[in-house]
Amino acid sequence: MDQVLLITGGSRGIGAATALLAAQRGYAVAVNYATQSLAADEVVRTIRAAGGTAITVQADVGDEAQLTAMFEKVDARLGRLTALVNNAGVVDMQARVDEMSVERLERMFRINVIGSFVCAREAVRRMSTRHGGSGGAIVNISSAAARLGSPGQYVDYAASKGAIDTFTLGLAKEVADEGVRVNAVRPGLIETEIHASGGMPDRARTLAPSVPMKRTGTAEEIASAILWLLSAEAAYTTGALLDVAGGR
Repeated sequence: MDQVLLITGGSRGIGAATALLAAQRGYAVAVNYATQSLAADEVVRTIRAAGGTAITVQADVGDEAQLTAMFEKVDARLGRLTALVNNAGVVDMQARVDEMSVERLERMFRINVIGSFVCAREAVRRMSTRHGGSGGAIVNISSAAARLGSPGQYVDYAASKGAIDTFTLGLAKEVADEGVRVNAVRPGLIETEIHASGGMPDRARTLAPSVPMKRTGTAEEIASAILWLLSAEAAYTTGALLDVAGGR
């Protein structure tokens, strides 16, 4: 059976690295993006040049209608989904909780939490034996921030990832006997562009000395953990929260 993987936020960073590695391992890959169409196109071009199968699918993860349309497009172009990586997420500018607006909080949770719920809902409807599917795997991208709290920087982001941890545990148990495995990867300080979007482009390098391994991680190292959790090698693993954080 063809393995069909959808990665949200797949145009850059961890998402792009996961798309490239998944294609090398035989997955047909749908690369979701919100606005970075050129970057997503480049990921797909790279996959196709190596003989793989990939498409781009545009959707704002914070918009339910766009998400349902995205899943229908993947159905039509690649076939029934067998794997989902809930990778899309946002940070905001560094701020204390007593400086945060409701608008900021609603955006954070709409994209990071509700978007992941809706994507998982649509994936379960396609994968679960309860819905006529033949099984599958979901990997949610959490963060070491979920257990560190990110004080003075973005407690809201950390809280959204804490919600992802709980969501992973609950959904894993809910669909465990329906052929669907649900796990999460919690990256630590990884060299990606997300830090710049929060106004701290040098954040990972600045904090690297505080990591027990004394270095930042790479998107490729996170991708390797994600692909293991998606694979048959992790067939008895569900509800796991896998820290890939250099001991931090």
